[in-house]
Amino acid sequence: MKVDKTEFGVGIFLLLGLLAILVLALRIADHDFVSEGDTYRIYANFDNIGGLKIRSPVKVGGVVIGRVEAIDLNPKTFVPRVTLRLDKKFGEFPANSSARILTSGLLGEQYIGLTPGFNMPDEPADNLKDGDSIDDTKSAIILEDLIGQFLYSASGKSNE
Repeated sequence: MKVDKTEFGVGIFLLLGLLAILVLALRIADHDFVSEGDTYRIYANFDNIGGLKIRSPVKVGGVVIGRVEAIDLNPKTFVPRVTLRLDKKFGEFPANSSARILTSGLLGEQYIGLTPGFNMPDEPADNLKDGDSIDDTKSAIILEDLIGQFLYSASGKSNE
């Protein structure tokens, strides 16, 4: 059986197209073929994580510095524990940094906003190291709770 050059070219073109679709799908899903480089883990406990998901970004001033690696529930305290994987190229953040769950836009995706703390100039630097926890956290604002509070307060005023 003899293979025509045109059929062979169409086959190669089809394989390249399928490969391009696979790469595009992985990019959209935020997966890469390359490793993430040097990173370190820190932990944060929140009362309510809302719609936060694994691989959600961790940002400082809008710059992505890491990703949410895992979300667990502490079996003793029943408080959600979020594992953050931060890129070492951004340096270590002061130990008194704070984290809060924010939303992109009104109904957008949720992400962790990290606010760097400060180190006193005369004292040695106290930075977050691999395995440390952020103590100052603020939970997600749930839109349904805000609407419920607004409706409840509005109905209370009209009854008076």
